[in-house]
Amino acid sequence: MDSLIASCKESAVQGMEYFLRNFSFVPDDKLTWTPTPTAKSAIRIAAHTALYAGRFARMIKERKLPSSDNLLEWLAQRNAEEAAITSRTEMESIFRKGTEEVIAALDSVPPEAIRTSLESGLGWSLPMTDLMNMPGWHATLHAGQIDYLQTCWGDQEVYV
Repeated sequence: MDSLIASCKESAVQGMEYFLRNFSFVPDDKLTWTPTPTAKSAIRIAAHTALYAGRFARMIKERKLPSSDNLLEWLAQRNAEEAAITSRTEMESIFRKGTEEVIAALDSVPPEAIRTSLESGLGWSLPMTDLMNMPGWHATLHAGQIDYLQTCWGDQEVYV
């Protein structure tokens, strides 16, 4: 089980670093650019990704998913928190802090909790192992959205 925890911690850090590296190539004048009026901008995607690190840490630590009882309220609060982040520096600080919280939360998972599933209250469950792997996966997933936005504004550069 120690190797699973170590792997999840490594994935969370690598996912964050990969996302931040990709995001570093977004020009300042493109931070709020969107391909359509209802699409998310690079800074909004980054804010979402950064804030979820801390959210995942809380879910892992508490071994509890957001309650379906107040899901709409929770989503509205989430959206407002994301919209309030408007700078790279703030986003990166939140992301790094949240990833540190993920590491601590993963260290707190007792062996008997690893094989459990968390109930959503919406008729589905999430294996704890999936939640433990989610921070790294989530960051990598959203890095792809940043890549896509870059192609939309004509940036065809391959950054290695």
